[in-house]
Amino acid sequence: MTGRRPAPGHVAADLPPHVSRLPEQEEKKSVIKFVFMINRIDGMTFEEFVDHHRNRHAPLFTSIPEAHQYVKKYTVSHPVPAEGYPHPAYDGITEIWFDNWADHNAFFASANYKELVNPDESTFIDMASVTAMVTEEKSIL
Repeated sequence: MTGRRPAPGHVAADLPPHVSRLPEQEEKKSVIKFVFMINRIDGMTFEEFVDHHRNRHAPLFTSIPEAHQYVKKYTVSHPVPAEGYPHPAYDGITEIWFDNWADHNAFFASANYKELVNPDESTFIDMASVTAMVTEEKSIL
């Protein structure tokens, strides 16, 4: 029985002495996650928006050294048809994970972000419609 996990609702302190505790490495680390819900600029089709987001902006974002230095994870997502679900409120989502606020600040303060990546955003994103959520993501599974 050594190494078995306690049953749900079981307190580790109540385990018999012959059952080992959960290993320290199973404690999941929190990260700061930024979710930007975005819409396309007027006059741009959804297909053009997705193409620009995936094939121009994402490679531009990942081309700067600060993305590899400070960003833990970067994703772009776009809605797909889903019968029985409401019509999407946004044309896309960008998610950016950082280990901490210092990495966030360093990335967004970098000259490469300010001069190369940021100017591209307004060429396809309706900046007035952007909604953002800052979360502390905790991996559970």
